[in-house]
Parts: sequence; C-alpha cells; structure tokens
Amino acid sequence: MTAHTLERIAEVLEARKNAAPESSYVASLYHKGLNKILEKVGEEAVETILAAKDAQYSQDMTEVIYETADLWFHSMLMLSALNIPAQQVFDELERRFGLSGHAEKAARTES
Repeated sequence: MTAHTLERIAEVLEARKNAAPESSYVASLYHKGLNKILEKVGEEAVETILAAKDAQYSQDMTEVIYETADLWFHSMLMLSALNIPAQQVFDELERRFGLSGHAEKAARTES
C-alpha cells in the first residue's frame, strides 16, 4: 500500500459523507453518527489485537493483515467524521521521523 492508496480511501470517505445511508456501508455509518463509528474503531482494534496474539503462535499473519486493514479504514472514517484530513495524521507521522520515541513522549507530557 502506498500513500496514494490512503489518499484514495480518504477521497471516497469524504465523497460518501452526504450519501444516502442505504447507498453504502460508509454512508450508513456516517448516518448512524460518531458513536457508531467509534464503536467500530474499538471493535476493529480488539480484533486486531486478538489476531496478533493468535499469529504469534500460529505464524499465520493473514488475519493480522486483514484486521489491521479494517482498523486503519475505520480510523480514517473516524477522522473524516471529525473533519480531520488524513493528511494531518500523515504530517504528524512525518514530523516524528528522526525523533526518539522517548523524547517525543516526554515532550507531550510536558505541555
């Protein structure tokens, strides 16, 4: 997957914001509201964790990949519902390159 794929997903999410709920899964989630979207993010996070735990022993990464894709997708949907462009998250990740994770975390707790 490339940044281009994530940009395409963001565009589709944005395009479906005002679509009829019966027209697509994404439109139906927008229609149900932020709480439903957050519920899906939480569900996908748990499923990703469980898949990773299983993969640790089975060495089959298929479900981890599938569930992580679901988690990323629903996280992007959450951002879109909050009118946060995915690019802002990409920019934040880019900003963190070259920073120590410990230093970045310390800077967050100091502010």
